[in-house]
Amino acid sequence: MLIRSRKPTDPLPSAITPRKHYLDRRRFMVATAAAAATTGTVGAVGVAVPKARARPAQRFDPFTLSPLSTDESPTDYDAVTTYNNFYELGTDKGDPARNADKLKTRPWAVVVDGLVQRPATIAIEDLLTRFDLEERIYRLRCVEAWSMVIPWVGFPLAALLDRVEPLGHARFVAFETLLDPDRLPGQRRPILEWPYVEGLRLDEAHHPLTILAVGLYGDVLPGQNGAPVRLVVPWKYGFKSIKSIVRISLTEHMPPTSWNRSAPDEYGFYANVNPTVDHPRWSQRRERRIGEFFRRDTLMFNGYADEVAHLYAGMDLATWY
Repeated sequence: MLIRSRKPTDPLPSAITPRKHYLDRRRFMVATAAAAATTGTVGAVGVAVPKARARPAQRFDPFTLSPLSTDESPTDYDAVTTYNNFYELGTDKGDPARNADKLKTRPWAVVVDGLVQRPATIAIEDLLTRFDLEERIYRLRCVEAWSMVIPWVGFPLAALLDRVEPLGHARFVAFETLLDPDRLPGQRRPILEWPYVEGLRLDEAHHPLTILAVGLYGDVLPGQNGAPVRLVVPWKYGFKSIKSIVRISLTEHMPPTSWNRSAPDEYGFYANVNPTVDHPRWSQRRERRIGEFFRRDTLMFNGYADEVAHLYAGMDLATWY
């Protein structure tokens, strides 16, 4: 997944949240936290998708536009919610929207454990109300060389990690998706080893661009987009996008990741965007933005080199891919 960001020193004056909205935010979230994630609308780029349904009413108050956000125009909402990678709901791009109604997200809790001082099990309602949520616009990309710009509603993963107090020898963060073939019917097929797992280095997880997303376009996160909570790491490929998270564990050793475990010759642990290194089965030098006809050059770290390149100083990114 990838992004293009506005510099932190360049916030938009129009993006400043009025104090009243900020103070009302938690009350609004408490009133809406129990709403289940729903959705589905129309298709994109010629893919067969379900018949459009009404877009859900807006669930979140207007939030401050993060100074880390891009000023690029967002991708159409209908495309973002009907052209998805979520193998637990099907492998075709339209399958997740077709099957999203099977993903029931209440009750739901996220376990945070491992090498932490204060392990916790956090109900999704508490997750929505305990942390300051802010709308961020990210440019996302996945391995098929297509990309989107999505206004996510979420909060920095670091805010959660700081609450549980990582121990000194914690070096990585491991993530795990719900394992439930009734709610995630794609898990009935041995496409991958289930449950889906993902991992980050601890400094990557603490970066302010790494967020836990609970919504998009001001709405509760749809099932096909990873409800009720998912990871967004904008300078990495789409498979660093674990969805429907139920566990976050801090570890000393590098955790397994689903795609690296499935195809280690194709997918490494880091998954940084590096257009100079081709995937074994396709080039990563160009990408197509959904809604555009022509391809564009893929940027190193998806254009976030100024923000994240220091995390990989001294590493050979063709070897540590």
